Amino acid sequence: MELMDKTINSYFDVWLGPRDPRVKGWLLLENYTPTFIFSVLYLLIVWLGPKYMRNKQPFSCRGILVIYNLGLTLLSLYMFYELVTGVLEGGYNFFCQDTHSGGEADMKIIRVLWWYYFSKLIEFMDTFFFILRKNNHQITVLHVYHHATMLNIWWFVMNWVPCGHSYFGATLNSFIHVLMYSYYGLSAIPAMRPYLWWKKYITQGQLIQFVLTIFQTSCGVVWPCAFPQGWLYFQISYMISLIILFTNFYIQTYNKKASSRRKEYQNGSTAIANGHTNSFSSLENNVKQRKQRKD
Repeated sequence: MELMDKTINSYFDVWLGPRDPRVKGWLLLENYTPTFIFSVLYLLIVWLGPKYMRNKQPFSCRGILVIYNLGLTLLSLYMFYELVTGVLEGGYNFFCQDTHSGGEADMKIIRVLWWYYFSKLIEFMDTFFFILRKNNHQITVLHVYHHATMLNIWWFVMNWVPCGHSYFGATLNSFIHVLMYSYYGLSAIPAMRPYLWWKKYITQGQLIQFVLTIFQTSCGVVWPCAFPQGWLYFQISYMISLIILFTNFYIQTYNKKASSRRKEYQNGSTAIANGHTNSFSSLENNVKQRKQRKD
């Protein structure tokens, strides 16, 4: 294993250049192998989990879901607060910020972004709860793609660009996750469900987040600083892929449902109208038949 880690690390050093020494020895960051193994295990559970649960009763998980979602809500709130205050303390430039000019604030951002990276491992549980509760319709291509890629992307970010311009997407995403996990946590309590109205707006917020991240990342391309350009182009490409997938999800989930409801309503009205018409026609035929009999 040690030989494999050294080989992989040497390839990464050749392709991506020297790593940021400030994260040397940090948990899970020294070698890529643990992150890769976690990702493979995640994909195996996504594949085998529904098969295992096929003939079993779904688990409720209500109590643990409330605790889990509350925990992620608080963690997301903490990361959002620390990132915002770190950016202000370091006087970060919105248009382009390198990774070594923020002073002590850079270390604050790095520490918070490590938690952001680690939270992507915790969030694998989202999918595992879907499997245990047999909500397999929620395990979409978008869901698996997003969860499986984020942990891996942020391993690379933390090793090469752990602060500077990397802060923006994580800050927005932490804020969105405060809304999202608070919604999930409250929805696990049946009495709260009638009062939850912001699910649709979470997806809208995610799409706005991706657009804003593309804009801010593009600023670093137009007005470059010492932040590596390759990372900016990758960020833009990844955000575009998420916009495509989330837009498709939004259309399938909300627009098509609204359209189907309208059709059902129209079909129901037509059926009622046809019912009246048929009844009237039947009555007319009966009257005619009676007249014919009288004649």
